Amino acid sequence: MKTLTVIDTFGFFFRNYYALPNLHNKEGFPTGLLTGFANFIYTIKSELESDYILFALDAKGKNFRHDIDPNYKANRPEAPEDLKKQLPVAIHWIEKMGFKCYSEEGYEADDVIASAVKFAKQNDIRVRIVTHDKDLYQLIDDDQITVYDPTKKIDINEEKCFEKFGVYPKRIQDYLALVGDVADNIPGVKGIGPKGAKKLFDQFATLEEIYENIDKVANPRSQKLLLEGKENAFMSRKLAALHPHLDVSDRFETFYFPEEQPLLGIVDELKRYDLRQMLSRLKMPQEPKKETEKIHFEAILLDTKEKLFSVIDAIESHAIVAFDTETNSLDAQHAHIVGFSFCVQEDKAYYVPIHHNYLGVGAQVAMEDAKEAIKRLFSHKIVGQNLKYDLAIIENNFDFEALPIHADTMIMAWLLNPEKNVGLDTLSKRFFDHDMVKFKDTVKKGETFASVDIESALLYASEDAWMTLKVYNKIQDLLEPELLDLAKELEFPFIQTLLKMEREGIGIDVRYFKALLDNAQITIETLRQNIYHDSGCEFNVNSVQQLGKVLFEDLGLSSGKKTKTGYSTDEKVLSGLIDAHPIIAKILEYREIHKLKSTYIEPLYKLGLKEENARIHTSFLQTGTATGRLSSKNPNLQNIPVKTELGRGVRRGFVSKKGFSLIGIDYSQIELRLLAHFSEDPALVHAFAQDKDIHYETAVKIFGVADAKEKRGIAKSINFGLLYGMGARKLSQTIHVSQADAKRYIENYFASFPTVKQFLHHVAEEAKERGYAQTLLKRRRYFDFENANAMLHATYLREAVNTVFQGSAADLIKMAMNRIADVLQDDNSKLLLQIHDELIFEVRDEDVPEFSKKAQEIMEHIYKLKVPLKVSVKIGKNWGELK
Repeated sequence: MKTLTVIDTFGFFFRNYYALPNLHNKEGFPTGLLTGFANFIYTIKSELESDYILFALDAKGKNFRHDIDPNYKANRPEAPEDLKKQLPVAIHWIEKMGFKCYSEEGYEADDVIASAVKFAKQNDIRVRIVTHDKDLYQLIDDDQITVYDPTKKIDINEEKCFEKFGVYPKRIQDYLALVGDVADNIPGVKGIGPKGAKKLFDQFATLEEIYENIDKVANPRSQKLLLEGKENAFMSRKLAALHPHLDVSDRFETFYFPEEQPLLGIVDELKRYDLRQMLSRLKMPQEPKKETEKIHFEAILLDTKEKLFSVIDAIESHAIVAFDTETNSLDAQHAHIVGFSFCVQEDKAYYVPIHHNYLGVGAQVAMEDAKEAIKRLFSHKIVGQNLKYDLAIIENNFDFEALPIHADTMIMAWLLNPEKNVGLDTLSKRFFDHDMVKFKDTVKKGETFASVDIESALLYASEDAWMTLKVYNKIQDLLEPELLDLAKELEFPFIQTLLKMEREGIGIDVRYFKALLDNAQITIETLRQNIYHDSGCEFNVNSVQQLGKVLFEDLGLSSGKKTKTGYSTDEKVLSGLIDAHPIIAKILEYREIHKLKSTYIEPLYKLGLKEENARIHTSFLQTGTATGRLSSKNPNLQNIPVKTELGRGVRRGFVSKKGFSLIGIDYSQIELRLLAHFSEDPALVHAFAQDKDIHYETAVKIFGVADAKEKRGIAKSINFGLLYGMGARKLSQTIHVSQADAKRYIENYFASFPTVKQFLHHVAEEAKERGYAQTLLKRRRYFDFENANAMLHATYLREAVNTVFQGSAADLIKMAMNRIADVLQDDNSKLLLQIHDELIFEVRDEDVPEFSKKAQEIMEHIYKLKVPLKVSVKIGKNWGELK
């Protein structure tokens, strides 16, 4: 499990300042905060082993809490002058060390942290919050989410939270409603302190319960205080509530922990502020005798046609040319080009301005000349960083199509190690210890690159091309020959395949989605009222705490033991109570519809209104996963549910254009076929060769012929589960049998398929020995077994096996997509989507039979396995009809 460390930045800095307040450098500038911060950063990697790190900041100005109470934070004293002097320096250090800050207008750092925690939990990432803020203790969740005390150097989990406050994390918000928070001017209930609050929560579970049973409060004084402070109590709880709904998903990949010791990026600052002890710890001389020469290049402006073609025409025909575009938007479908840069030698790079737009802008190159220049540049071997974006920009702005490319450094870095950050800034730091010019330091907030003066744009843009060439030359030497071949033969051509898919998009029926949205809202409200009726009270159905109370206390349904965090109401618990009360089915349906509405129906409807011809253009991420599978974003079209009626209803809103049909071609049991291929198990190979029902054949082996038909579903769960390391406990939960029975089924399976067991053991042992697992086409995924604890070691073993099958399936479908794009795709037949093992095409009606036959043939013969590959073909006018 990966780990995210989140820093409550300003709170952390305030603590540092008051811990070491009287330190100064030789000019008299205060350095207590800076010294404490540097000490923390020096030890953070060893103390808090972390894959990601984020510095959360408060946005300037008021936020929504001031609407609740205008006095919120009103009584905070003015910060000491020495503290205010150091804060901007410390913030500057964060960025310079390679970390990321994040703030959101109208919100506080607490809300940023809550949103990051929510995203991390959804993606199985462990979180450590560095803070002393009581509000954030409510986020603690077993040992996945902990608060880290940097003074005591301990993780605070739920039990330690209870030791500290007398309540568990789920009660912190109610606790603060009573005791308040002086620092934030949250009033609480006057006269109720921590001890009094603890006594109340020993007796009552929630704030509501206290007031519902006010006559049972034993202490008359407390009773009086509570009644007098009721309004403040509920207002205080609102003020202490966190807003976890900020979207950090697109930013998360930038939160990677820097590869090198971060303080090495601010050595000049450490010298400036006389942090001699830290310089000594870094083994850096306090007064360097000779600075190590920094890598540098000459940035050259080509702002006329004559200058531009003079340089381009002098490039040798066999040269490698690094290329990059600058635009006014990250959205490749709608962005306009502002300029482009290129680099041929590592000592100089060029920038060509085209569409800078500000008062007094200088000479720029005309669009027709820029087009001709790009055409000539692409007659050479072009390399780039995330070339899919640049190619889309060129195609959309200059009407080029299918321009040839030589290499993409982002993909090369991903092949080198798919677990690491492959951004150009990170690669620059990792390979050359070079800090690149930051976009935020070049483009003012609220503006675009078009507003940047050409002289400033020159360094920023040309540096991108220069560093791309350096990274290309570096990784070219580091990549194994077989991985270089894989890049050239599969991954680089795949860029063009994805580009065509993104350009085409997929149509949606806007009126259908509007009706779906209206119906979902009506259904949600009807279900809410029915739930109120069945429960006998009104409550927040989305609140786990309130729902738990209604189900297990008011209605008296059987629950598992009440934990320190309250009752669990997750899907597994509720599904187990489906027959216990009519309300359960309604709650499950409510949750499903509410999630589909907010996650898919409403966003897709709004996007359809904005997009020309109501076609949705997702962005496919070629380097988004460690296994090699594609992912998609803006919007994510790969996770739309298919198992439920409403999920299928969402898919029915994706439609073909008039005179065309959608074709879905899906690999059948591809991962099991790969298991048969790799393991060469005779029974599996024979079953697939004879086109038998593999799950039935497995059931025959495990349960015998008499029970095979009935137990086919169990056999299917075993077949797929064992590919991903499913043990007896997980299998017992999945197929609803005892753990002993599940263990027996697994033993029977491996006894029936002994070669499979040997192969899976071989994969695990080979991964431990080599430090990586590899796919059918030799793509690698690395694992640090040497430094893994027992839990992580077991996770790595499961992921190694997963990589072999899921990664190899990704290899096969990429090969098929490239082949189909090359030989079948034309104006009347387009590949629109890839959903893991399924491809979706839009084909002119009269061409559907022939196209389907040819595409099926390509997919089934794309690679010769020891068992046949097989696909299923479905045809319809909407995506929902393809299942």
